[in-house]
Order: sequence, then C-alpha cells, then structure tokens
Amino acid sequence: MDNDTIRTAFRHQASACLKLGSPFTARLCRLFAERLVAEGAVATRLLFWPGDPSPAADSLPLRIAGCLHALVLEGRDALLATVYPPGEADDDALWSMVKLACDQHADFLLQRLASPPQTNEVRRSGALLPGFLTIARLFGKPLILSEIGASAGLNLQWDSYRYQLGDHLWGDASSPVMIAPDWQGTSPPSGAVDVARRAACDLNPLAPSNPDDRLRLLSYIWADQADRLSRTRAALTLAASNKVAVEKADAVDWLEKRLQNRFGGATHVIYHSIAWQYLPKHLQDRGEQLIAEAGSRASRDAPLARLSLEADE
Repeated sequence: MDNDTIRTAFRHQASACLKLGSPFTARLCRLFAERLVAEGAVATRLLFWPGDPSPAADSLPLRIAGCLHALVLEGRDALLATVYPPGEADDDALWSMVKLACDQHADFLLQRLASPPQTNEVRRSGALLPGFLTIARLFGKPLILSEIGASAGLNLQWDSYRYQLGDHLWGDASSPVMIAPDWQGTSPPSGAVDVARRAACDLNPLAPSNPDDRLRLLSYIWADQADRLSRTRAALTLAASNKVAVEKADAVDWLEKRLQNRFGGATHVIYHSIAWQYLPKHLQDRGEQLIAEAGSRASRDAPLARLSLEADE
C-alpha cells in the first residue's frame, strides 16, 4: 500500500473522530498522517500496511489508536500516560511519547495490530429499547432474544440498564448503567418487558469476566471519552455478574440454526447493531432469505420480529 493511501486513511479517521466528539483521537490520527516515517518496526508496518487501511476495511488508524490506549490502560507505559487524557500535551510532546512507545513496545503493538478493532457500544441499547418496547406491546408475549455480532454481549442485557428517553423513564432504577440519549418526537410505548430467553453469537466473542477481553474492549474506546469508558466498565461488570455468554459462530450459520426453532407462546426477536453491514453481500443475501422464510412460517402463537440499528449511508 502506498504512503498516500495510508496518510489519507489517518486524515479521514481524524475528521470522523472530531465529528464524533473525540478531539484527542482526532489529533492523534492527524499526527500519524503528518509525521509518520518508516523508522522502526511499528512505523514501517503502518506505512507499508498490506491491506486496505480505510475505516471501511482494516481500520488501521483505530487499530494503532487502540494499541496505544491499551498501553495506557494496562499501565505498561507511564510516560505515554502523561500525555493522554485527562492530561494535556502539545503536538510535539504527544508525538514524542507516541514514537517512544512504538519503539519500546514494538512486539506488543505488532501483535495487536494484527487483529481488527472490536467494540461493544452500550449506548446502542438506547436506540434498540424503543423497538423492544414496540414489539412487546404489539404481540403481548415474552421475548426470545437472538443477537447477531454481539461481541461481549453488553447489548444482550439491555433490560438490565436504566434509561431516560426524553420524559420517559424505563428500567432498573438501581442499575449502574444509565443511558440517556437525545430524544425527539413522541415517547415510546411504556410497560414491562418479559425476556424469557436470550442467546447471541460473534466470530470473536469477548468474555466480560476475562481481564484481557475487558482490556481489549476498553482500549478501542477513545481515550478522551471518559463517560463511555465508565459506562462500559459498569456494563462489563454487570455482564460478568449476569453470566452473559456469547457463542463463537458464523452469524448466518448460527442464524439458520436459531430460526429452525419454534418458540410457541413467545416472540422471537432477531436483532443486530452495527454488525450486519460488515457481512459480505452474499451472506447478507442468505441471511435475508433465511429471515424471510422464517417469517413466512411465523404465527400468532409464535411471531417473529427483526430489529436492527445499522449505518444507512
């Protein structure tokens, strides 16, 4: 891959981070775009990345950002931590510490760069909840949950959180996880939701109780977004307590098996958030067909629902 393509990927990611409320990660990506030279194993690996570095493919900028954040979170690099939030540093000081970290922790960074970023944004449940409330109101039955691409399963336990959607309060008032998105329009349906059973899959599931998996998930949260870090830590602790487990499986193969079940007296809800869009087109088509076929077999006693939160271009 040529250097211009690599630098363009970092510039694009910097712009996205700025729009999404992470000026620190935006600055870090901008410095990589402007100052990266092929000195040392990590810098050389980045500049001569063999695949597509863009956010739509390998997400190289977020890979290295997550790698460096992991060094800070794990306490591996005290000097790097001094230029990370909540501390402040100018561009020269930040870049100096980043270069030093790349040299001193090359083995760790090179190993971690080989894996794509993995996130599990809890706030997605704030968008999913109105859908679950609508489905529960529509069918009046307990829910059977089947989540695709669930990562650590934090959005599999959406009913363990407390919410404020405009004037509408819902959920466990004692929950350590509060989700309060900006809300416009009418309030969603109210009332309790009975979740009878839940299951989920992911190609690389993370265990909330595993320290390495927790670190991996937290490291890909942008370092200056303290509220996201705090909320995710609380959700991980809750998931470990709830013994949330995600099955390691291919999404469409797993979906085919789940849809073979008939859950009499309950509504089966297939759902996913920022996951379906990453499936290859042929797998998306197969998945759509499987869901349509299962929908044709649904009945008043065993209805099927689909709920999704995906990018819409």
